[in-house]
Amino acid sequence: MPGRSSSSSGSTGFISFSGVESALSSLKTFQSCISSGMDTVSSVALDLVETQTEVSSEYSMDKAMVEFAIMDRDLNHYVKAVQSTINHEKEERPEKIPDLKLLVEKKFLALQNKSSDMDFQNNEKFVQFKQQLKELKKQYGLQADREVEGTEGVDEDMIVTQSQTNFICPITQLEMKKPVKNKVCGHTYEEEAIVRMIESKHKRKKKACCPKIGCSHTDIRMSDLIQDEALKRAIESHNKKKYRQPE
Repeated sequence: MPGRSSSSSGSTGFISFSGVESALSSLKTFQSCISSGMDTVSSVALDLVETQTEVSSEYSMDKAMVEFAIMDRDLNHYVKAVQSTINHEKEERPEKIPDLKLLVEKKFLALQNKSSDMDFQNNEKFVQFKQQLKELKKQYGLQADREVEGTEGVDEDMIVTQSQTNFICPITQLEMKKPVKNKVCGHTYEEEAIVRMIESKHKRKKKACCPKIGCSHTDIRMSDLIQDEALKRAIESHNKKKYRQPE
């Protein structure tokens, strides 16, 4: 519990928040646990698509991901409420120890009331999860009915050729092994190639433009890049099938 202390020079007393800040650090650690849980759910969901295993909607990976995203949102709100309360009290330097629990609860409820039930869908990992599932399903021909209707009459070989084109890195012009996606423009690159390109540009105080022909994104940052697990799996699956085919 925070206690009162004063400096040796006899100045006005102040409240120590070391205990609260320690608890806050533990909450942030739990945030990383939620993030790891979301990564695991995403990986399992992609495995299920690859094996074309049907799972009851009650226990679906999608539902698990939603629950994780809601937990992450609520925990973020609570961490913000605690941090805001601590900062405010440090600035005010009150003579009496305030009811921190009550103050935090008020700020937390205020943040919760501002959010809607669907806000969790803005969670970066949740958005990435939905996108990668959709992309991998397309690679395996598991599109939703409304998408399948629009592909009637389209040459299957042409679809396969287009998919293989997406496997090629625009920098190396080779098939990607560790593809990363640009969150801003949606293009993918070989991780090592794009990282090297960004670092080279930044060393010369220049911005790194997306190497995909026709792309208008002129300032790629390392923080824009995310692992494209769906594409990686699609490439690996394509290669396995290719090697299995008789010569």
